[in-house]
Amino acid sequence: MKNISKDQAQHRANQIEAFEKELKYIEDDNIVTISQEQKNSIKTYHKTILKNLTASFDIDSTNKKKQLSLGMKITSFLAALGLAFSIYLMFLNFWGDFNTNTQVVILILTPLALLAITMKLSQIETTSYYAKIAGLLSFTTFVINLSMLGQIFNIAPSPNAFLIWSIFALLLAYAINARLLLGISIIFFSFFMSAKFATWGGGYWIGFGEHPENFLPIAIILFLTSFIAHKRVWGFEAIYRVFAILLFFIPVLILSNFGGASYFDVDEDFIEVFYQVIGFVFSALAIYIGTKKGLREVVTSGNIFFTIFLYTKFYDWFWEWMPKYLFFLIIGLSAILILILLKRYRDKA
Repeated sequence: MKNISKDQAQHRANQIEAFEKELKYIEDDNIVTISQEQKNSIKTYHKTILKNLTASFDIDSTNKKKQLSLGMKITSFLAALGLAFSIYLMFLNFWGDFNTNTQVVILILTPLALLAITMKLSQIETTSYYAKIAGLLSFTTFVINLSMLGQIFNIAPSPNAFLIWSIFALLLAYAINARLLLGISIIFFSFFMSAKFATWGGGYWIGFGEHPENFLPIAIILFLTSFIAHKRVWGFEAIYRVFAILLFFIPVLILSNFGGASYFDVDEDFIEVFYQVIGFVFSALAIYIGTKKGLREVVTSGNIFFTIFLYTKFYDWFWEWMPKYLFFLIIGLSAILILILLKRYRDKA
């Protein structure tokens, strides 16, 4: 039991619950008959597993516990957010009372102390709520303190700070199995790589957001990374895929409407049409791949962006000259048509 993560333990508990419900339906329909002795053996076996999993990982064995756990996750995030703002404002309030040497010592020791607390809590705590709060605080102070050290020593701003923050968040995410920190790490990594692409393209790194195409190679890297097996953590693959899809389709959506933001020195209308085609093709491909591989987040994202691309084209084609009631009628009918096509595809899948 110690060789699995808490999320894997929770998944096993969910499987046991689903099995018991399905078994009841099978018996009610007289598909199979299981003797009372066999039922007792299965029940005892499942109770033992759930008891061991609960003792080792403090999992949610009932729906009521799952609802309470969701509330605890939200509360822990708010706690981390409140404490992070408190530390930041406390720094601002008392910062002028310290000399430079004291400031440097505080800036270095604060994230290190919180990192040590995070690792200790992750070892002694089964729920990991407090470890994740401490981890988020450690990361927040690391970001703030590195920025303040740069101001103290008058260091020129650099995109390398994004990479350092990304690596720190990534290591914390894998150490305490924190998906939120993984998402933060991906965001900072995308900023770093986009800034590098901007400088390689002859621009200044601060303007990395002016060309959405800077994010497209990062999206491909993240999507490929999502297929690497993550044995010690649970759910990280989905986080990589979701951010890969967002970092791909959002730039494509922007470029399909504002071709002037592209690196390509060609006619803007051509660029917009090109990226509109890319948006339709790849969103449909996302639906297909997600369905084949059983990746629900990919299917959902593909559906959302396919619909967005379709409706933006409807707006371009019809909004200016068509009566508004007819425009929205077309929107409704097209949604029904998409629903019919998806239903047929689902039935064949």
